[in-house]
Amino acid sequence: MNTFWRPGLSGQRRRPGRFRTAVPSIVLLLVIFGIWQLYVSLNHVNEVILPSPWEVLKSLATNKSLLATNLAVTGEEIIIGFLVGSAAGIILGILITYSKILELALFPLVIASQVIPVFAIAPLLIIWFGFGITPKVLIAALIVFFPICVNQVEGLRSADQGAVDLIRSYGASEARVFRMVRMPASVPFVLAGMQIGVTFSVIGAVIAEWVGAQKGLGALMLSAASLSNTTVVFAAIVTVAVVGVVLFALVRIVGDLLFPWQAKSKA
Repeated sequence: MNTFWRPGLSGQRRRPGRFRTAVPSIVLLLVIFGIWQLYVSLNHVNEVILPSPWEVLKSLATNKSLLATNLAVTGEEIIIGFLVGSAAGIILGILITYSKILELALFPLVIASQVIPVFAIAPLLIIWFGFGITPKVLIAALIVFFPICVNQVEGLRSADQGAVDLIRSYGASEARVFRMVRMPASVPFVLAGMQIGVTFSVIGAVIAEWVGAQKGLGALMLSAASLSNTTVVFAAIVTVAVVGVVLFALVRIVGDLLFPWQAKSKA
């Protein structure tokens, strides 16, 4: 009789549930908010300077309609910018991988696009495209596509050369090599780039709204700050942070559903 056998384990450790993995972060946030609340209460800090977490929470409830209206505007910019930037990054990554000339020509420009501060580009895009959604989407897409492009290149080049040579020995075309070997190898890299990129899209949309917008969470922050309504500023910041975390998690969940083998490899 095997005394070391345990039912249901099958020789592998079970992964903790998603909620259990979030418990340390939740506990840390509660501790931070508790210290913050005590500091404001004990020192009688004016809420114009630093509102307490409780005041911010009340502001979230009181201004939920205002926050939701502006979130809808910013959310549209984030989603479209993320999708455009992702598509551009994936396509450009494929072109760079398969063409040495394009790599030499485009890669320096890709890097330069990230070195230039977004605040320097945003006013120009607003002058060229106006105060509508277009410049916000372009700014979000511009900072999204870089991590996805770089990860796409690294992922495609990480494909097992032995598998590539084997399938080529059977007469497979380069398109089939890409579909059967290189593309699956690049999936974890691209998903990692997308998780980074989706948070960048939030930053890009908000920065674009700071430069020139009448609606959106970024515009709401500036408007509230000009009126010294610090609780609304913090409420908008909390909303932006929650949106970023939710989108980050959503990209991972969708990636695990579309590519279950990739999810199992992380177990």
